[in-house]
Amino acid sequence: MDKKTFYITTPIYYPSGKPHIGHSYCTLASDAIARYKRMQGYDVMFLTGTDEHGLKIEQKAEQQGITPKQYVDHTTQVFKDLWKLLNISNDRFIRTTDDYHVKAVQKIFNELYRRGEIYKGEYKGWYCTDCEAFWTETQLKDGMCPDCGRKVKIVSEEAYFFRLSHYADRLLKLYEDQPNFIQPESRKHEMISFIKQGLEDLCVSRTSFSWGIPVTFDPKHVVYVWLDALTNYITALGYGSDDDSDYKKFWPADVHFVGKEIVRFHTIIWPAMLMALDLPLPKQVYGHGWLLFGDGSKMSKSKGNVVDPTILCSRYGVDAIRYFLLREIPFGSDGLFTNEALINRINSDLANDLGNLLSRTTAMTEKYFGGRIPTEREAAPVDDELKAMALALRGKCDEAIDKYQFSNALAEIWKLISRTNKYIDETAPWVLGKDEAKQARLAAVLYNLCEALRIVSVLLKPFLPETSPKIQEQLGISGEAVTYESAGTWGVFPADAAVKKGAALFPRIDVDKEIEELNKLIPNPADPANAKPAQETKRTEKPEGIAQISIDDFSKVDLRAAKITACEPIKRSKKLLKLTLDDGMNGRTVASGISQWYKPEDLIGHTVIVVSNLKPAKLCGVESQGMILAADAADNDVRVVFVDGVPAGSKIR
Repeated sequence: MDKKTFYITTPIYYPSGKPHIGHSYCTLASDAIARYKRMQGYDVMFLTGTDEHGLKIEQKAEQQGITPKQYVDHTTQVFKDLWKLLNISNDRFIRTTDDYHVKAVQKIFNELYRRGEIYKGEYKGWYCTDCEAFWTETQLKDGMCPDCGRKVKIVSEEAYFFRLSHYADRLLKLYEDQPNFIQPESRKHEMISFIKQGLEDLCVSRTSFSWGIPVTFDPKHVVYVWLDALTNYITALGYGSDDDSDYKKFWPADVHFVGKEIVRFHTIIWPAMLMALDLPLPKQVYGHGWLLFGDGSKMSKSKGNVVDPTILCSRYGVDAIRYFLLREIPFGSDGLFTNEALINRINSDLANDLGNLLSRTTAMTEKYFGGRIPTEREAAPVDDELKAMALALRGKCDEAIDKYQFSNALAEIWKLISRTNKYIDETAPWVLGKDEAKQARLAAVLYNLCEALRIVSVLLKPFLPETSPKIQEQLGISGEAVTYESAGTWGVFPADAAVKKGAALFPRIDVDKEIEELNKLIPNPADPANAKPAQETKRTEKPEGIAQISIDDFSKVDLRAAKITACEPIKRSKKLLKLTLDDGMNGRTVASGISQWYKPEDLIGHTVIVVSNLKPAKLCGVESQGMILAADAADNDVRVVFVDGVPAGSKIR
């Protein structure tokens, strides 16, 4: 029986400079999915690559006095080296300069022309060199590119056009018939709005530069970069070649992971091209958010504020960086990168929770039983909750992975880790070890600890591929004991396993010292030295007429850190969002009038400050049990105060 297939892609990255941690984020997410699906038994095709044509590449090569091909040969290798460092398990890497891709693109262009879907005309309009995108006057934002904010210029040249305008109704019907085609939901609303403003035919060739794939029947034209780039998802599988067996096997793609800034190209242009060719459409396009600095600014090569992942990996190890990116940021939302959040995650989750659990378990197993747990064991009721949680874990991880909720999958794994640590405190094996009559009970406790860690190690492997084998090595397990199937069963830990304490998985970090060092290596826009121009900062006047309060008055206000676990609009209000908060206690709901500045997916996963003892009030049918803190940052600009990395329930003072 043939295996089920799963085809996942990243965008192909533009090698105009060194890759930064934003590139790594999307690729790591794709890698985690690919690894998990392989573990489940799928025949996986995981594709990534580089988009190597265009005016910007031609200009950069000219500045360096080399050919465009020489330029991209070097920069593409940098991407490949980084993916190797990050343990990316891609099955294929495509370059748009590859001969097979060039030939296939030319065939596709010719076929679209033969079908009357491409015609010759003249283009005159606004063009952004950095985004390789054309814009109408109405689409510009303050006269600048609406995607990157850089300058655009008027260009006029002979060009071939794709009849994109003919596909507006079919695209809208696609979104209606396949509601999950675009995810998250907010991206779909943006695309519907864009289409309803009116689609224009798309310029698909250029004559003002030569670094591109030549149009065979009109060689002064080169294929426009988006038609060239988007087709990689099928040309990499052999479409348009003599061997299209992989295309027949894996297409349509199960999911394209792309940054939210290029969702438009993947959900409007790409499906329209496939429709024009009478080819199947991908099953889903998932537009993830941006990786932002703690001050909310987007990482950008042009701003010089990007984080080099090789620096982080060299200091903390690859798996620590993989864990931080996949756990800290809910996929689909924008996420904050701060040095403090990174160090806190490493110390709290990896060193304290996971590392300490393994260290205590292996050390006690060696101490009391020489590393081999006796088969005579005495169960107790306290064991049941740990077993039940461990048995439920695989199903919860499966569900989260199917929704591409990496942070949720890891959160579920860490719930079991935390429960197992608590189990140690409940059973006190160091006390049992002092009583000869309780050896059978001690054996059961240590067996349960090893069994919980075994299940953790299996389900953790797609996320932390270097750490998982280290755990299994210290537990003395391999083979059938570490399969995906075994993770759904309790009692698999082998009787003859030789447990042996090893090196610490993640040594603890001196926070203050490390933050100081890290701040020297990684630019932070929030630092005064990198502050924005003064005119962008709102000047605040000294408040007049506001009564002073005593410390006793202030102490009446209970401020707590709370993590946003869910968020949705309140239907009866245009301004209010309903926030579900984990406040470290019983949880609470807060209605906040911030929908003008934040979308729900931008908030989920972040930690905020809540006034927890505010008298509840009913707002548009929702009982609001507190208030979150936000700042008037500028005229008509509100910024929620985030304290990511602070444990839920922490008192603010």
